[in-house]
Amino acid sequence: MDNTIANSPVHLTMRAGPGQPEPSPQLQALYHGFERELLVPLWTGIGELMPQQPRSQAAPHVWRWERLLALAEQAGQLVPVGRGGERRAIALANPSLGGRPYATPTLWAAIQYLMPGEDAPEHRHTQHAFRFVVEGEGVWTVVNGDSVRMARGDFLPQAGWNWHAHLNAADRPMAWIDGLDIPFAYYTESQFFEFGRESLPPTERVTPLRSRSERLWGYPGLRPLSQVGALPGTPLLVYRWADTDRALDEQLALEAEGHAATLSPGHAAVRYTNPTTGADVLPTIRAEMHRLRPGAQTRSRREVGSAVFQVFDGRGTVHVGERSWAVQRGDLFVVPSWLPYAAQADAASRLDLFRFSDAPIFEALHAHRVREDGA
Repeated sequence: MDNTIANSPVHLTMRAGPGQPEPSPQLQALYHGFERELLVPLWTGIGELMPQQPRSQAAPHVWRWERLLALAEQAGQLVPVGRGGERRAIALANPSLGGRPYATPTLWAAIQYLMPGEDAPEHRHTQHAFRFVVEGEGVWTVVNGDSVRMARGDFLPQAGWNWHAHLNAADRPMAWIDGLDIPFAYYTESQFFEFGRESLPPTERVTPLRSRSERLWGYPGLRPLSQVGALPGTPLLVYRWADTDRALDEQLALEAEGHAATLSPGHAAVRYTNPTTGADVLPTIRAEMHRLRPGAQTRSRREVGSAVFQVFDGRGTVHVGERSWAVQRGDLFVVPSWLPYAAQADAASRLDLFRFSDAPIFEALHAHRVREDGA
């Protein structure tokens, strides 16, 4: 065999079938020519390249919070935080993505763990990120010098290329989940990273109850006139659980009074938004909180793009494609592109679900599509 062909990454096989050319020595010679010149004819792979509907490389999967937390606690005793590793962050690896640290082909999710008195060093990157807290408090994230308190239920988005570090001012460890668009940035070869200062000055090692960002932007429906430009990422660095909780409760209360306020019976939901645009908090990530009354269930839904969920509180059952799991506080699970998803709260427990997805990417490309209840 021609050595050029043997070393080619392109390997073509003649196959008889509808729409395929008849196998012959001449066809084999043509295919060798394609291999030599690094060419792939569409007719040999159209089913994979242009399927009738999305076929995600990712698989539905669930990660149990108690197991993640136990492993993070072990890592806290063994793995230092500092330059090189940067963060004690342990990423979810979807079982169908070849061992890569990706929850889905576009989304990265991890549990991050910080011991008492520890600092996670300052850096910045072009990937967009957030932190969501399921357990504990006592850590402050410092974004461009602004110290932001982190507590249970808080959602902390951070647009790309902003300096950030973390400090644990408490006497106990703290864990939270990180979400980023790392796989998307890697696939598009658009990522940049830069180390920051080795340590934070005393003026930034502070623990205010409210950050500067909250003092300026944390008033629903009110915008400071000194800040009139639209920003691609939200300038509000934390969305407090007290506000999210109240919004969800009021939706369910309005429903009980006979008003149209929920997505479906017993299913309240809110989306975190950028106060400068009203759009998603981050250009590549959509984040939401969903609440189901005890016994309530969502409509079955398919969506182009993938999502990661974390159970904030309660118990229930989730269905993703042909898989079903009982879930409880802290558990995380993945919904790949175009697989049907539904959730139901246990009869004796409401179910609160934090959700983040890559929907803004597909909306920007005019490729987003949703289907509910088999419609």
